[in-house]
Amino acid sequence: MQNNDTIQLLKECDSGTKMAVASIDEVSEKISNPQLKQLLQKSKEKHTLLGNELHSLLLEYGSEEKDPDPMAKGMSWIKTNMKMTMDGTDAAAADLVTDGCNMGIKSLYKYLNKYPAANRIAKDILSRIIAIEDTLIKDLRVYL
Repeated sequence: MQNNDTIQLLKECDSGTKMAVASIDEVSEKISNPQLKQLLQKSKEKHTLLGNELHSLLLEYGSEEKDPDPMAKGMSWIKTNMKMTMDGTDAAAADLVTDGCNMGIKSLYKYLNKYPAANRIAKDILSRIIAIEDTLIKDLRVYL
């Protein structure tokens, strides 16, 4: 049996990867630039792979997955659709994804501090998610 901090941190990471995939899907529908679309697709694939790894670990530890908070997901959907309706450019999409990455990184660090007794495996996955988000932020700069 793993400690509660490990399970809680894994659940938060799971929720975050699901939120990232949903957000990328939402924005990708509105993007015209093929390179930007491909960049987001690659990031989505990385998040999906980590999500699958998280699901396996949570099952192994006798826990369930965690879905994103419905309120946060709803607010993200509203913000995305309002911004893309008002300014449907690829730059606006890149800006939205950059904001999402920054919020995700901030949340992950908050959870890392909240669950300090989490094991190395959970902390490693969290670090990998942060690295994916950091890379995406940097890669999106040319589209802002």
